[in-house]
Amino acid sequence: MILVVGATSRVGKEAIPTLLAHGHTVRAMTRTPEKAETLRQLGAEVVQGDLRDPDSLARACTGVEKVLAAAHGFNPGQADNNPHTVDDVGNHNLIDAAKAAGVDHFVFISILDATPDSPMELIRIKYATEQYLKASGLSYTILRAAAFMEFWGAMVGEPILKNHKTTIFGSGNNPINFVSAADVAAFAVIALEEASARNQTINVGGPENLTLNQVAALFEKASGQPAKKSHVPLPMMRMMRVVVKPFNPMLSLQITGGIVMDTENQTCDMSATLQRYPVKLHHMAEVAQQMVESAN
Repeated sequence: MILVVGATSRVGKEAIPTLLAHGHTVRAMTRTPEKAETLRQLGAEVVQGDLRDPDSLARACTGVEKVLAAAHGFNPGQADNNPHTVDDVGNHNLIDAAKAAGVDHFVFISILDATPDSPMELIRIKYATEQYLKASGLSYTILRAAAFMEFWGAMVGEPILKNHKTTIFGSGNNPINFVSAADVAAFAVIALEEASARNQTINVGGPENLTLNQVAALFEKASGQPAKKSHVPLPMMRMMRVVVKPFNPMLSLQITGGIVMDTENQTCDMSATLQRYPVKLHHMAEVAQQMVESAN
């Protein structure tokens, strides 16, 4: 049996149908089982669980051979569901529960270029969780995923589709690798099924590096409408990050992410990885087109 934690996340919803189609028994853990009814209808066993509740993790891991950890605490508006409680303590709880249950293999969705000295706290936490997993003695695969196309498509593209205008953090000229959640899920399935992926750290990016200005242009092209683009200057973002942190730490984290995306190296070359694991990667233009079709 495979346990998918974060079953209703972007990656979880993409990975579970594929795992079921491949003949695996899947236990889908989520904080809100009512949101997983489609997964239940496909044949997954849906269970309620919370990374902040070690007892629920112990129950979820019972009888499980492999775990896919796809949950995250980057949830605006949910103060108690944050990188500290979920990505840090919560994932440590899950690793401990998996080890106690005798889980054979653990797949962790991390973040591209996770380092201990990143300017973004979430990235530092992801790196620390990677180290905790490696030290646990569990067989593991760490998938370091680039920024999700679907998230940034919604951030930059949806306003273009709805109102013909959008806001871009910083200059929007820094090249960024974006990956589709469907492609991260495809690599997660590989990590769960193929022995060659065990005890490996694998970068999972998309087929191209695009600036946020280029992302906006793709949505303009897909919609057939020009858009007004406003930019939030970096000095303002740096000031806002500090000002809002005491009363809205999640917003401060989002602003920090915007600063990192406009100033740090966010590129990825997938050629070597694709030679080992030939996944057909989606392009941002496809995501834009899908969003246009859904909006109509």
